[in-house]
Amino acid sequence: MSDQSDPSEPGRAWTFGDNIDTDQITPSRFIVSSDPDELAQHAFNDLRPAFADEVEAGDFVVAGHNFGSGSSREHSPLALASSGIDAVVAQSFARIFFRNGINLGLPLLICPEADRITDGDEISIDLDAGRVHNHTTDETYDAEALPEFLQSLVEQGGLKPYTKAKLQESSE
Repeated sequence: MSDQSDPSEPGRAWTFGDNIDTDQITPSRFIVSSDPDELAQHAFNDLRPAFADEVEAGDFVVAGHNFGSGSSREHSPLALASSGIDAVVAQSFARIFFRNGINLGLPLLICPEADRITDGDEISIDLDAGRVHNHTTDETYDAEALPEFLQSLVEQGGLKPYTKAKLQESSE
């Protein structure tokens, strides 16, 4: 599904402010498809038109408070994961976006100091420890590490692969 690489490796930060809703992430006129590659072509289409053309595998989305508010549809986290975004770091997430992102295997970190990261900074994250390192400023910010169960979901690629693996384990 995704071109995600390793979030512990540095990548470019694409910064956004507070209250970025799902219509800003994937405008509703483009959600007639559930094709991940097509959705990725329209990520942030109205808000940052160059995003889809310039984002690279290993980049990060960094945002303020309430990232992903709005619709419960999975198109928005799917578009981000499919664009190659390694993780989304935000001061806070809308609950449904957070759950959808994790269910799709997209790493999400709550980082109160995310607003210290500037657009274009090179950052990396340590999912296990819950830390974000800004290589541009040589600062490290504490984040909320995902509980072990949610880390397992992300590592397996999301809820469906995780469930398949668990079912296979139980049948052996």
